[in-house]
Amino acid sequence: MWISCVLFIFSISVIGWKPVSAGRSTANFKAVAAKGLFEQYAETVYQAAKLQEAGLSIEVFQKALTGYFNLKTANKLSQNSSVITVVDFTKPSREKRMWIIDLLSKQLLLNTWVAHGKGSGDDVANAFSNNDESHQSSLGFYLTDDVYNGKHGRSLRLDGLDEGFNSNARARAIVLHAADYVSQTAIEQMGRLGRSFGCPAVSPEVVGQVINTIKGKTVLFINGNDPNYTSKYLDENIVANFTLPDSASAAADSAKL
Repeated sequence: MWISCVLFIFSISVIGWKPVSAGRSTANFKAVAAKGLFEQYAETVYQAAKLQEAGLSIEVFQKALTGYFNLKTANKLSQNSSVITVVDFTKPSREKRMWIIDLLSKQLLLNTWVAHGKGSGDDVANAFSNNDESHQSSLGFYLTDDVYNGKHGRSLRLDGLDEGFNSNARARAIVLHAADYVSQTAIEQMGRLGRSFGCPAVSPEVVGQVINTIKGKTVLFINGNDPNYTSKYLDENIVANFTLPDSASAAADSAKL
């Protein structure tokens, strides 16, 4: 009797079971696998470069890395470009909140102070704008461009890539430059860094190293507390082309990173 009951239950289970579509199942598997591989890659670089010890959160690093892969796909970066710069304006200005990272060598090249715009707040930036004369910082992804000598000395032009968030950077003359108010002395005197008119200003002591390292079409990502910020360069599906490639050539390109 009990054998008959078991067979009956089994037969119901078999009849009632409906297999998931093979195509959808494969796509879901690839998506999950790609996300896992991306997170593993990000964690590998994060640990090797000792970014946690330097104060950069893994979540912000993953955002910057996602944008990097998206920009690679959009052919906005050269194929041998491996340097990314991350600025986290959720942190107070008295902390070193700029990180320059070489993804190829998995090394932190520089961790330093960076100022935000005076319209964005005092020690912590809490307001952001894409508008001229706002004197506020702008969030999002930038491409570094050429070097020039201006009123702040040797400076680096930036092109904002996120429409509505930093796309007016060139028109606003938002550039990376040196400023005397970015220093330990300023922190000791005011309890924070001085502030710019919206430019990511760095210490005169490191400006040469910063500019020489990141000039010429590399990624700069500025993170901040703004729930309205969005970017087409945070498309996680693009990352799958690098972390779970469908062809040997794509795999080879990914391996170069």
